[in-house]
Amino acid sequence: MTRNTEAVLVLAGAVLASVGAAMVGFAEGRWLDATVALTFVSFALAFGGIHVAFRMWAPNANPLLLPIATFLAAIGSTEILRLDPGLAALQRWWLVLAGAAAAGTVWLLRSSGIAVLRRYRYLFLIAATVLLLLPLLPSTWPIYGAVVNGSRLWVRIDLPFAARVLSFQPGEIAKVLLTIFLASYLADRAEAMATVSRKIGPFRLPEPRHLGPIVVAAGAAFVVLIYQRDLGASLLLFGLFVGMLYAATGRGFYLGTGLFLVTVAGAAAYSMFDHVRVRISAWIHPFADYTGAGYQTAQGLFAMGSGSLTGSGLGLGRPDLIPAATTDFIFAAVAEELGLAGSVGIIVAYAFLVTVGFGIALRSRDRFRKYLAAGLTILIGLQSFLIIAGIVRLFPITGITLPFMSYGGSSLLASGLIVALLGRVSHEERT
Repeated sequence: MTRNTEAVLVLAGAVLASVGAAMVGFAEGRWLDATVALTFVSFALAFGGIHVAFRMWAPNANPLLLPIATFLAAIGSTEILRLDPGLAALQRWWLVLAGAAAAGTVWLLRSSGIAVLRRYRYLFLIAATVLLLLPLLPSTWPIYGAVVNGSRLWVRIDLPFAARVLSFQPGEIAKVLLTIFLASYLADRAEAMATVSRKIGPFRLPEPRHLGPIVVAAGAAFVVLIYQRDLGASLLLFGLFVGMLYAATGRGFYLGTGLFLVTVAGAAAYSMFDHVRVRISAWIHPFADYTGAGYQTAQGLFAMGSGSLTGSGLGLGRPDLIPAATTDFIFAAVAEELGLAGSVGIIVAYAFLVTVGFGIALRSRDRFRKYLAAGLTILIGLQSFLIIAGIVRLFPITGITLPFMSYGGSSLLASGLIVALLGRVSHEERT
């Protein structure tokens, strides 16, 4: 596929978003208004800007990344508009900022290439740690942490001049920085970690001096996240660490150890945290406490069931009855109004995006680029799986966002950076 085809598909995604905005207006009894035009302009600026950046500074970037991201963002934007027009207006601004950040990243790497990131891996680790610590700031400061749904993972900034409070999740950016650190470290040590081991009884364990820095980095991140009670992000980062270790070494030891540790940690979290017990109870018996712990899960199931095959139609369902429908449960809201057909289309889009990402990793000859592409793809794939699996009751609710679709500026920024980095990696490998 050529860059021109990519441009046409990105434009089609912008048209899809604006048509969705128009359909929501029609369902509410309104004619075409400024929202339709603003939606088109925001998508054209965001994804069109990334396309121009690829065309100018990474012309060999994989042309499949942007169209898939545009499609997912268009569906998410339409559903957010249908649920909360105020949040949809903010989402358009965040979308433009995410596009600018992604295009700026491509511009910054235009000369030195992705390899320059490898030199500053410990700076990225420190920056990620600082970002993870930000939600612990006291509430008496202008920038302070906030507890939402039992987890202290938000940072809020008071804007007196605008009479508004700006909220964001620094952990979304931290996970991208941690991926860069891991890719850089594994590029230097993967061969030794795969071949050098120490035998203890019947087991062959990795040499501690090779695995030590990763264990320390992972341990620090997990301690902070567990203290904040952000167990969804903890699980995501743990899956990232284990997945990248396996991708770099090919040793099943890491997968087995990871599964064991997840089981132990899950049992410990169940016994230590009340909100974890509530989520497990809502997962197993959502209708036993329908008006309490199981309400969100049950409403999501009702919504998906009422959507049937083709859905109720945009603006004609009741996804507003689902708590956190614009964030954690946006997949259930889309499933109600677009039905099974729309749900399968979204899952296929994520599967296609993961396939493209792993394809970039497999074709990469340089280890750092290979591991970076694999890690970023693991982030997108695992995060999408965890939230969708929680909604359909294959897994407990984790409270993380659905990439490109859920409302949230920090999530959009992180997703935009992932697309930019994957595009740059694919450009350098083709060059």
